[in-house]
Amino acid sequence: MLEAISRSATKILATAGAVGQVDALCSFASIAGRNRYVRASLSDAAEIVIEDGRHPVIEAIASERFIPNNTEIVRDGNGIQIITGPNMGGKSTYLRQVALIVLLNQAGSFVPAASARLGIFDRIFTRVGASDQLARGESTFMVEMHETANILHNATDRSLVVLDEVGRGTATFDGLSLAWAIIEYLHDHPTRSGITLFATHYHEVTDLAKTKSRVANFNVAVKEWNDQIIFLRKVVPGAADKSYGIQVAKLAGIPSSVIDRAREILATLERKERDLVEETRGHAPSHQLSLFDSRERDVIDALRILQPEAMTPIQALNELQRLKEKLEK
Repeated sequence: MLEAISRSATKILATAGAVGQVDALCSFASIAGRNRYVRASLSDAAEIVIEDGRHPVIEAIASERFIPNNTEIVRDGNGIQIITGPNMGGKSTYLRQVALIVLLNQAGSFVPAASARLGIFDRIFTRVGASDQLARGESTFMVEMHETANILHNATDRSLVVLDEVGRGTATFDGLSLAWAIIEYLHDHPTRSGITLFATHYHEVTDLAKTKSRVANFNVAVKEWNDQIIFLRKVVPGAADKSYGIQVAKLAGIPSSVIDRAREILATLERKERDLVEETRGHAPSHQLSLFDSRERDVIDALRILQPEAMTPIQALNELQRLKEKLEK
C-alpha cells in the first residue's frame, strides 16, 4: 500500500490542493451569506472606499452590536491618515478592519461592508501589537524598529501600510521624533508613498496635516458625561484634543486614590505648561528672580525670547528638552 501511495503521491497532493481551494471558496461563500458580506468593486486607482466596514472577527465574537465605520482613502489625496483618540476607543480595531477587508478582497472573498471600492495592493505591511523576543536579546522596541525598518525599505506606492503607535516603546521625545520622521518619509519618498494608516497618541504629529498635502487627521469619537467617557466607536475627521488616559484608567478599576492623585499631577503639569506659554510671550514671571541661580535665570531669559509660533512642534520640544537638560546640569 505504501508503495502504491508513493507512486501516486503527486496526484494525491494535487487533489488535496484542489480540495483545499474548493473548501476555502465554500467557506468564503458560507461566511458571506451568513454575515451580509458584499462583493467589492475593483479599482485601478490606489484607493480604499468602504461604506459601513466591519471587523470580521470582532463582529463575530462581540457580545454587543458592532459599530461600522466608513473609510475613504485615495493615495494622491488623503493617502496618509493619522488616527488619534483614547485607548479602548477603537483605533486598533479600525486599522485591522481596513487591512482585513483589503486582504479578504484580494483572496477572492466578499467583504464585511455595505459597499466597497478597492484598489489592488502589492503588499500589506503591518506594525501592530507588541511582543518581546528576550531570548534573542530583542526588546519590544527593537522588534518594533526591525519591523518598521522592513516596511520603510520595502513598501511601494501600491502598498498598504498599517502602523499602530510606533515609537511608544521608548522615551517620549525619541518616540515622537521617530513617528514624525516616519510619516514624513512615507509622504515624501518618490517610490514608497502608498496608503498609510497611522494610529498614535503623539498628538503633535497631527500638525503634519498643515504642511503635508497627503496627510489627513481622523479621531475615534468619545462623549464626556458626568466625568466619564462614552466610547462612540466612530472614526470622524479631525484630530483628538486629548487622550482621556485618566478616565480610561478609572474604567479599568485603578484605585480611586491613584486616580485622584493623577488628576492633581495632571492639573499641576497643565498649569506649568500654561505658565511656560505665558513666559514665552513676554509676561513677567510671578516669582522673584533673585531666588534663582544663574542657570535658572538663563533659562527664564531664553524662554522670554522664545518664539514658539515660528517653530515646528519638534523644534519646540527639542528646545524645551535642551533647556531642561541645562537646568539639570
